[in-house]
Amino acid sequence: MIGQMLMAGFRGYTVDDDSTIMRDIRERHLGGVILFDRDMTAWLDKGRNIKDPAQVKGLITKLKSAAHIPLLVAVDQEGGRVQRLKETYGFTPTPSAQELGAGPDEGVSAAADVVGRTLQEAGFNLDFAPVADVNVNPESPAIGALGRSFSADPDRVAECDGLFLRGLASHGVLGCLKHFPGHGSAGTDSHKGVTDVTATWSKDELTPYRKLIGKGAAKVIMTAHIFNARLDPVYPATLSRKVIGGLLRGELGFDGVVITDDMDMGAITEMYGREEAVRLAIEAGADILLFGNNLRFDPDVVRKAHAIIRRLVDTGAIPRERIELSYSRIMSLKAFLN
Repeated sequence: MIGQMLMAGFRGYTVDDDSTIMRDIRERHLGGVILFDRDMTAWLDKGRNIKDPAQVKGLITKLKSAAHIPLLVAVDQEGGRVQRLKETYGFTPTPSAQELGAGPDEGVSAAADVVGRTLQEAGFNLDFAPVADVNVNPESPAIGALGRSFSADPDRVAECDGLFLRGLASHGVLGCLKHFPGHGSAGTDSHKGVTDVTATWSKDELTPYRKLIGKGAAKVIMTAHIFNARLDPVYPATLSRKVIGGLLRGELGFDGVVITDDMDMGAITEMYGREEAVRLAIEAGADILLFGNNLRFDPDVVRKAHAIIRRLVDTGAIPRERIELSYSRIMSLKAFLN
């Protein structure tokens, strides 16, 4: 059950049965992996997991072969500036959310169809897209400045998100709304450190989530590492019971899977030790903890995170029932996998 609550990145275009990631899947029941095209921790920006379509398909097939429980295989394939499966590697590119949102609905659906088909053919079953952030601040370094938001109009964002989710689902690929409760007004990048949106965030940024949860279209939601004192005066969203348990689960009624943004991002690591961050995220209501293992690399990240959660359960810091609840949600999600 603990293993299913973890998703991790790894190095390599290929793996064999003795690879650390394969042992983690086989022996620790690792629930998911995430693939990247670049290794950001290397001295030089080197390749990571993605070289060409045939290589990616072979890698994913091998990874899945080690899983006793269906494996979530995820990638960030939004379009525009954020697509790991790039044209230079032989994949079909799609426009940015900003470009799509400014055009007709048919363009959004067509792009989602391309992404869904591309991911399905490669073996992916989870796309960390579409972005549900509202383009409140067009200069926001992680969102607006990169063209990752569909619109400054929350209703338009909700409409485009719904179309994108449907396009992915038509190819058996799960989508993931991100970054809850809204990253579009942020003036700084949470990859690099604490991001405070207390003065800039508005409840309108919840509109895409409210609408899609209400329609039953949202099955996976990713949290943001943003800090908003109006929602929680102590913790950032990923570590906040008030944001995940109170706002997302309670007020908005979401009963699907909550996954954290990368737990190695500066907004978390600068303020919290790993054990504290893991404990707080689980207590807050996160079901899957994502360790991209790319902003900093640790080949033993899964073993260490698994041991932390087991220790928290064994000492009574986290009740077993809490782990069982996330496991149940994850298993319900995986019932949708091909």
